[in-house]
Amino acid sequence: MNVLVIGGGGREHVLVYKLKQSPLVQKIYCAPGNAGIAQIAELVNVAPTDVEKLRSFALEKSIDLTVVGPEIPLMAGIVDGFKEAGLTIFGPSKAAALLEGSKVFAKNLMKRCHVPTAQFEVFSSLDDAVNYVKTRQRPLVVKADGLAQGKGVVIAQSTEEAVQALESLMEERVFGSAGEKVVVEELLQGPEASVFALCNGADAVILGTAMDYKRAFDGDQGPNTGGMGSISPHPLIDRAMEEDILETIIKPVLRGLMEEGIPYTGVLYAGLMLTQEGPKVLEFNVRFGDPETQAMMPLLESDLAQLLMSTCIGNLSAVQVQWKQEKCVCVVAASKGYPGHYQTGFPINGLGNVRDALVFHAGTTFDATGNVVTSGGRVLSVVATGKSYEEARQKAYKEMEKISFPGMFYRKDIASGFD
Repeated sequence: MNVLVIGGGGREHVLVYKLKQSPLVQKIYCAPGNAGIAQIAELVNVAPTDVEKLRSFALEKSIDLTVVGPEIPLMAGIVDGFKEAGLTIFGPSKAAALLEGSKVFAKNLMKRCHVPTAQFEVFSSLDDAVNYVKTRQRPLVVKADGLAQGKGVVIAQSTEEAVQALESLMEERVFGSAGEKVVVEELLQGPEASVFALCNGADAVILGTAMDYKRAFDGDQGPNTGGMGSISPHPLIDRAMEEDILETIIKPVLRGLMEEGIPYTGVLYAGLMLTQEGPKVLEFNVRFGDPETQAMMPLLESDLAQLLMSTCIGNLSAVQVQWKQEKCVCVVAASKGYPGHYQTGFPINGLGNVRDALVFHAGTTFDATGNVVTSGGRVLSVVATGKSYEEARQKAYKEMEKISFPGMFYRKDIASGFD
């Protein structure tokens, strides 16, 4: 097969790495890719949002399978456009991608399908929302309806904080149209978990689980980020809980979408809170997680290309997902200032010295002389496996010490406290 992977971050690097191991795959292209992906695939200088150009490229190169990494092209309808042209593409339709694109759509669907989630109310009027939060117990969670680069969620410890969050979203429109509607919900307590399922219509199979570290600094301090590290499998989720999540969360949502005439094909990522009453949904994403995918894929023994093709053609009943009986730890190295303002263009040293771990590039590119330099907030991740979380953790940190660039920082506590 000729395969096209869309995106240019760490998630796409690990997907390309895993797809390349498949005997079914002959050639891999990646649009736009990064300096790490360039070593194992042919880069295509097309933006993930340029659906027309990507479709033309896929037709011209006889692409047999396209895998979409980021959410924006999915919400722009890339899957619909590719399918109209007779191309096989892994990911949900524009209508199904609303599950991530609209918090209101997702929450209302969960309510209708009796999927466990936080109690909530939806508002399109600032006055109504303010009056509501004044009558509720604190803390509360205020969420922008639309996409806000992962920053549209505020945990308000007081009424003042809740009102301030509502005003910035609905009046000041800090995230534009994403704040036209808001969701106000109760704050769930417990450890977070990421669960990934391969889905086709009403059929689904659990792909894997992971724990993500969202805050910038050790001890879960500092601002929220896209993710500073992850571990897989999730230490608190066993087979029985996986099955429970599949039956009480994933499948009811898929059936609910089918009833609305929106079959879901692709990977469904459930962000969960493991509460005392059981797993409850925080949010859904309609693509592979980043950096969770970096921690999951090195443990996958099954052929990823075969899994993705089987999902696309609706043959999930025959799918067996096989995993190595090991643990995996992913540590992200970021640019000074991330997730706020940061500088780029710094040379990255020591990449060739890493021996006992994998390095997946995210924000990297080449300078005029062909050297690898930084080009993003999250620059790369070091990923190691071991018999225990502690063994994998030791390996990852030992190898991370070999890499350096000006302003580089990373959390030192990923996977600490397990085993």
